[in-house]
Amino acid sequence: MRCTPFLRNLPPFSTTKPSAKLLERVRRPGYLAKLVRPEELAPLFKNDDYIGFSGFTGVGYPKTVPSAIADHIESNNLQADPSTKKKFNLFVGASVGPEVEDRWARMDMIARRYPHQVGKDIAKGINAGRIEFADKHLSMFPQDLTYGYYSLKKNHGDPTKPLDWAIVEATAITEDGWIVPGASVGASPEILQSAENIIIEINTRIPNLEGLHDINQSFGPPHRQPYLVTHPQDRIGTTAIPIDPDRVMAIVESNAPDNTGENAPETEESRAIARHLIEFLGAEVDAGRLPHSLLPLQSGIGNVANSIIGGLADGPFEQVQVWTEVLQDTFLRFFDSGKLSFATATSIRFSPGGFDHFYAHWAEYKDRLLLRSQQVANSPELIRRLGVIAMNTPLEVDIYAHANSTNALGSRMLNGLGGSADFLRNAKLSIMHTPSARPSKTDPTGITCIVPFASHIDQTEHDLDVVVTEQGLADLRGLSPRERAPVIIKNCAHPDYRDMLMDYYERSLVECLKRGAGHEPHMLRNAFKMHTNFMEKGTMKIDKWD
Repeated sequence: MRCTPFLRNLPPFSTTKPSAKLLERVRRPGYLAKLVRPEELAPLFKNDDYIGFSGFTGVGYPKTVPSAIADHIESNNLQADPSTKKKFNLFVGASVGPEVEDRWARMDMIARRYPHQVGKDIAKGINAGRIEFADKHLSMFPQDLTYGYYSLKKNHGDPTKPLDWAIVEATAITEDGWIVPGASVGASPEILQSAENIIIEINTRIPNLEGLHDINQSFGPPHRQPYLVTHPQDRIGTTAIPIDPDRVMAIVESNAPDNTGENAPETEESRAIARHLIEFLGAEVDAGRLPHSLLPLQSGIGNVANSIIGGLADGPFEQVQVWTEVLQDTFLRFFDSGKLSFATATSIRFSPGGFDHFYAHWAEYKDRLLLRSQQVANSPELIRRLGVIAMNTPLEVDIYAHANSTNALGSRMLNGLGGSADFLRNAKLSIMHTPSARPSKTDPTGITCIVPFASHIDQTEHDLDVVVTEQGLADLRGLSPRERAPVIIKNCAHPDYRDMLMDYYERSLVECLKRGAGHEPHMLRNAFKMHTNFMEKGTMKIDKWD
């Protein structure tokens, strides 16, 4: 990584007058002398720069500087000529808003992107081969960044600073120059730790969220310390992110909201899944395997997750706690019901209306919620210690409980893996919930989500305890692979595919037992026949196996 001289030789920026709100938020006066307009910063970014953004699930990300960089490239037509073209290596804890990330992807400004994404345009760039992308468990990405694993440049300056830039959003700056994040923490502490130059966007549109965060310092082996957390409400760090003020190159005032949009609406399918799951949790309480308040819950995003949390808000469990990555609007309802006592996450991804409600009732929520870094929120050590109940949505699950969360038909990247495997491998209860079938262009149940063999495997059979669809729930604990398959097929598969899948299993069992290979039976010649049939005919419904 080349050592940039910007901190010692700043360009002649124009004088920018701070607003009254900014003067309230920035409590270190020396930073105000670094206040600039974002368009003045845009020309400083060079081709092949390594850039880290704050943000997680489209919340708490920088908005003005990345947009100014894109404006500068577009207005000067830089991408049209290979000699002036600029492509950057982008690192974000999870994802940022589409007006930033998807725009960069459409303009072919991204060379590499790690470790997670959800945008349509960035996925298109990955699948077209224009963007290099690799998934990483979200608990592991921040530490690997500080280890220097993502730097491909041969000529370094400081090897402990693999990023040229960190651009982060803040809601306030403390007297020490530390950063008070917005509605997410994500990998911001490690991105700031790893950057030679820091640009801070202070967003005065949203409230000062000081006190919402619990930030711990990241140490590398052999100096790492245990996370001393035994309950979700335990604090182990500071309320702001410590940084070296000398590496702060500039600050920018921002007034742009997080571009979250509305949450995915609940459906009859998602409500049915929630009913099956809540009934299962009730049975676990009755059997004495869970307390009446359950154990800390982790829930992914999407309409099924919304239905589950909404169902719990109306359910029989009291004093429930949450240890998760992301909170959605239904968590506000869960809080307001009085049944959710405390929640910790790394991001709050509310709809615009949800954020309005949250900020208007900030005093009611602020003592019942903590935002931590993703390295802590997704820590396997803590997930296992707390006995988290993990619930996530895959693309498909096979009859032995391997799950595919990322690659449609085995090769087309949709969304990144995220933190689902952090939770599912280490939780007390590891649950995958999905509709049993999805529509294709020509068939309302053309895609079965229960398949003979997952076309890509993100979570293995060793990690899942429960599979649930709107059809029913399969409790897989203690079952061998040969016992799991009929349970998953009978309880979870859509009726349009149930006989087809059972025929596959039974034929595989006969063939494999004959040759002494019957532990996890497959007909390899037919294992992906449903997938290839879909590619050829637009449906996963096959006429026959052979």
